[in-house]
Amino acid sequence: MGRKIHPKLFRLATIYTWDSTWFAGGKKFIPFLREDVLIREYLLEELKEASVDRVIIGRNSNDITVTVHSAKPGFIIGRQGAGIEELKKKLKKKFYRGRRVNVQVNIQEVSDPARSARITGLMIANEIERRMPFRRSMKMAAERVMKSGVKGVKIQVAGRLNGAEIARTEIVTRGSVPLHNLRADVNFSRITARTIYGAIGIKIWIYRGEVFGDKVKDEPATGTRHRRNRSRN
Repeated sequence: MGRKIHPKLFRLATIYTWDSTWFAGGKKFIPFLREDVLIREYLLEELKEASVDRVIIGRNSNDITVTVHSAKPGFIIGRQGAGIEELKKKLKKKFYRGRRVNVQVNIQEVSDPARSARITGLMIANEIERRMPFRRSMKMAAERVMKSGVKGVKIQVAGRLNGAEIARTEIVTRGSVPLHNLRADVNFSRITARTIYGAIGIKIWIYRGEVFGDKVKDEPATGTRHRRNRSRN
């Protein structure tokens, strides 16, 4: 079961909560969900150089709050907040043209990027795209993650590695990474590196220990927690 389901989805409402914090009834749910997916994809691509860990979207009437968790918040904020204002204009122009919607953008810093699977995957993808040896990149990333105090990490890279004719899969593991324990705080991410030989798939599992108590982890990379929320958005 650990290989057939997303580690975060497997643990939703147990130790994790949802990335969309809103409620919609009737026919509004489907367009809101589609809009969230498109906004998240757009921001992850637009802010690719800012090492974005995840994007949280909240809704209230005609107000939309987008919270971006990034390891490089200054890259997004810009001088005197000019970057945030420019990002608001782009979101309104692309998704809310001709609609009265108040868009609020918040930026939060990821205090320990080495504990974030997505940020680690982005670094590996960037190095592979710059033609660095993939084994060296994987081993360096694994050592960097383990030095941050986690209990285990698993890195998997698959594709035409080093331009080989036949695609293969390489795996580097350090420590332990439980896949079936619901209390295990396993941060997972999938990243794609685009090379001249084709796409290289990268998967990262980072095990940060077990979570106990009646609390849900809202931001695993920074360690902040929120009370359990059973409502599904």
